[in-house]
Amino acid sequence: MHIAIAGNIGSGKTTLTRVLSKHYGWKPLFEDVENNPYLQSFYEDMQRWSFNLQVYFLNSRFRQVVEIRRSGKNVIQDRSIYEDAYIFAPNLHSMNLMSTRDFENYISLFELMSSFIQPPDLLIYLRASVPTLVEQIQKRGRDYEESIRLDYLKLLNERYEAWINNYKLGKLLFINVDSMDFMNPEDISVVIEKVDAEINGLF
Repeated sequence: MHIAIAGNIGSGKTTLTRVLSKHYGWKPLFEDVENNPYLQSFYEDMQRWSFNLQVYFLNSRFRQVVEIRRSGKNVIQDRSIYEDAYIFAPNLHSMNLMSTRDFENYISLFELMSSFIQPPDLLIYLRASVPTLVEQIQKRGRDYEESIRLDYLKLLNERYEAWINNYKLGKLLFINVDSMDFMNPEDISVVIEKVDAEINGLF
């Protein structure tokens, strides 16, 4: 079984991935942030490094999905392959931070790769307002995230909502992060109840 957690920067994907993997005994697959050779450069010069970063993430997530299906294990993934293609890359293109030539090349790559993979059995979408995202980004204190602009987060949120409202690839669970604290056992028990209700039909 393949579960993926989707959501904007700072929505709590990594924390929830850890919590649910521990609770259910699922294998967690995290976004490659610490070893990503482009992330720091990207935040310093988005226009120069946007295409490189997006291709790196696309390759990384494609490999993860292939590994998930080969393993035959129950896996929970921190961010899906679709978010880069439907949210981050188009947003960079519309902000003139990725050229049309690079964007079209990227989308062509994504379309080819996505034709070889299956979507997650359950997608958990973490919906969060910009103030919540900012608060959580500040809490974790990653140096390269200090320069993230509010308008960038807002545009990403708008794209997330447009994408998720048209998502038809599989089961979908909404979690409102503004009213949740993933470090609070009571809130986590509410999330687990919701996840239980969804995955009961998957086994």
